[in-house]
Amino acid sequence: MKVELHCHTNISDCPLSVDEVLSLALEQGVTHLAVTNHDTTMGLEEAVEAGKKFGIEVIPGIEISGFDFERGRRVHILGYYVEPGHRAIEAVCQPLVELRHKISEEMVRRLVAGGYEITWEHCLELAHGGTGVYKQHIMHALIEAGYTDTIYGPLYKKLFNRGHNGEPPGIAYISMKYMDAKTAVEAIRRAGGVPVLAHPGQYGNFEMVPELVEAGLQGIEVWHPLHDSMHEQAAKELADEYNLIMTGGSDFHGGYGEEPVLIGSKSPGVGIIEEIKARREKAARELKA
Repeated sequence: MKVELHCHTNISDCPLSVDEVLSLALEQGVTHLAVTNHDTTMGLEEAVEAGKKFGIEVIPGIEISGFDFERGRRVHILGYYVEPGHRAIEAVCQPLVELRHKISEEMVRRLVAGGYEITWEHCLELAHGGTGVYKQHIMHALIEAGYTDTIYGPLYKKLFNRGHNGEPPGIAYISMKYMDAKTAVEAIRRAGGVPVLAHPGQYGNFEMVPELVEAGLQGIEVWHPLHDSMHEQAAKELADEYNLIMTGGSDFHGGYGEEPVLIGSKSPGVGIIEEIKARREKAARELKA
């Protein structure tokens, strides 16, 4: 029995439908799976119902893209058992979803101007059914056009790099404007969910934990494909210090992932589900008090 607490579908930046994801999860013995698409609760109610067909409990979740403005770092906040379509989440996430899609269109325009033979229409086709076009969809179009054979590789770094050591940024790089990560934590709490800091080792977010806890953070992702033993240890120590739930997940993106991973490969164990539910119930009582 495995628990998967970090998984994406074609609603955001994974090429697989929820049914395809659930089918893979079933093969790996996953009994509980959190659907945590980026900045949206779209499709969660349907995912919960689909899970019943597979005998898998689908946890309605989200992964909100935030920022640590003091340290200049991206911060992702996972939310578990959120209410789909809750106005607190929609208010902060919908503008971000729309901005990402608009930026992606400008990225494609720049690539076309730079001589790459792809079209915005094809990118829209690849992102059909989701919230919009991501860089992964653009790279997929470039693969089909014969420019590369991988999503992440030299071409991705060339086109989308932020610029460093005096080098100019890639021709398709456009910066995103994110919300304060504390706002993401608060939105998840208002939507009845349990906020958890995602992959803090990836973005160097350990220093922000005290501020996030003050905003209502309830957990920290210890086990993640991009975490090494030092990241895991640092996360565990913070979990002990601030009474945070220790979670884990594969951060599954299918063929759009940075690394090939199996669903459920970073399972924290089934017992974590009861811990998350208990935190959710306690928070609900505190909100009513």
